[in-house]
Amino acid sequence: MSSIMLDAAKISTMFLSGAANLDAHKELINELNVFPVPDGDTGTNMTMTIMSAADAVMNLDEMNIKTLSKAISGGSLRGARGNSGVILSQLFRGFTKTLKGKEAIDIALMADAADRAVETAYKAVMKPKEGTILTVAKGVAEKIRELSEKDGITMEEIIHQAILYGNEVLEKTPEMLPVLKEAGVVDSGGKGLMAVLEGAYLDLIGKPVAFGSASEDAGNEGKEEKKIHFTYNVSFIVKLEKTPSDKELNVLREFMIVNGEDVLLVSSDNMLKVQTRTDKIGDLIRRSEKLGQLMKVHIENVLFDHEEALIKKAENLDKESVSGENDPAQDPSLLIDQSGPRKNFGFIAVCAGNGFKEIYAGLETDYVISGGQTMNPSTDDFLAAIRLINANNIFVFPNNGNIILAANQARDLTEDKNIIVIPTKTVPQGITAMINFNPDDSAENNESTMKEMIGTVKTSQITYSIRDTVIDDIEIHKGDIMAVGDKGIICAGNNIMKVARKSVASMVSEDSELISVYYGENFSEEEAGELSQSLSEEYPDCDVEINEGGQPVYYCIISVE
Repeated sequence: MSSIMLDAAKISTMFLSGAANLDAHKELINELNVFPVPDGDTGTNMTMTIMSAADAVMNLDEMNIKTLSKAISGGSLRGARGNSGVILSQLFRGFTKTLKGKEAIDIALMADAADRAVETAYKAVMKPKEGTILTVAKGVAEKIRELSEKDGITMEEIIHQAILYGNEVLEKTPEMLPVLKEAGVVDSGGKGLMAVLEGAYLDLIGKPVAFGSASEDAGNEGKEEKKIHFTYNVSFIVKLEKTPSDKELNVLREFMIVNGEDVLLVSSDNMLKVQTRTDKIGDLIRRSEKLGQLMKVHIENVLFDHEEALIKKAENLDKESVSGENDPAQDPSLLIDQSGPRKNFGFIAVCAGNGFKEIYAGLETDYVISGGQTMNPSTDDFLAAIRLINANNIFVFPNNGNIILAANQARDLTEDKNIIVIPTKTVPQGITAMINFNPDDSAENNESTMKEMIGTVKTSQITYSIRDTVIDDIEIHKGDIMAVGDKGIICAGNNIMKVARKSVASMVSEDSELISVYYGENFSEEEAGELSQSLSEEYPDCDVEINEGGQPVYYCIISVE
């Protein structure tokens, strides 16, 4: 066996090169996501996770295996976002645990650490799926173990061969997960892991990847300033003179896609909603006027607003440097006064939208973490909320399937309070769980009741597609309206009302009693009323409620209980 060792200094530069390479490829990884919803994508989540650790590494005062392991493990665990980010953090956690008490890594230790990394990551997932980042990590570890038994092999050769094999496994993920095969992509989390390993290897052979290869200041909590490609945000409604043909809509959509970004084109009865970011306002308006009369035209100079935001950000930073850190007790997400003796129960919910925040406040939720599909909160976001709540038992409602692992990770890192994560995958599930809380019962009984009751809630979330894809034999085009259900895409089309009603039809059964419509920031109260009236007529045995959610991305969220 080779006697080559990797000391702390070399491991740190390999890790940072891996982080930089992931950052450079995050948009490519985002494009591999199967579901075409506008969200906090895999590449972004994994990058924000590893950047938290990279920041900790770069700020080390003393460099040795112990301090480096703590920075990588602790930084990634606390910064973990989304399922892929949490799994990546668990891989780092398992790997660094094996290094305890060591001064450097040799080939035998590398194999042990890789095995421990995979074991730790698999344990963190309740129902591990093959064809994911876990499968790719396992393949890499198995190859390292196999090669470590060969005499005379070098560290460089082992890592190089393991990366080649990892990419082979990655290419086979579509055969393991039908949804990947149908969409024609490999697993995005696995691709992200390979980007990290490839970056680390490049540093090992003297070709490190520098930060900023794809974006500047990517280590700033993942909040790099987005490059502005077009000057104006444009939105208006066309009162249609006649129902446009699919060809007419496609011609207009193609013009918008070619000459802008963030395209939204939605027809509803005799109205057509047009929204995009572009420099060709006149051409867009002239083309749209051929279909009918323009109403509620709104034009916003994005570059001006962007510059104003940067000025305000600089002013706020200056104020913070003078006044010091903000007082956590003044956090607007803290809904209930935490002064006084410690209480028995506390509650944390994740949601986006002032309407939903008010609903949770009315249910006596202590703290609302702003986030959801568009921004997955980190483990540290949950830990910060937990620290603020003065309670023995704290129930957490992640309200999104991609946030549950981060909440679980915060639970496992908390020692002085009993954290109970209710695995809610939608905001309505969290609301139902809160409604069924009994303050006179035990934490264990409440947990059992809540888990049982969220199983009675079916949810449809109406949004738009950001790319062309095929899911569950449903052909979806960029800009189409989609109904996202509890187990995937329910249906798609080009009319919000029709898609919403069709999704409700798939959820209602003879046992259904309540239909709740939560309208978002891009869906008016009048439109919600029209939809609710239609549902009341179609399902007379069900009560139909309207609530303002105020959520972005989703026109409306509909639950059936």
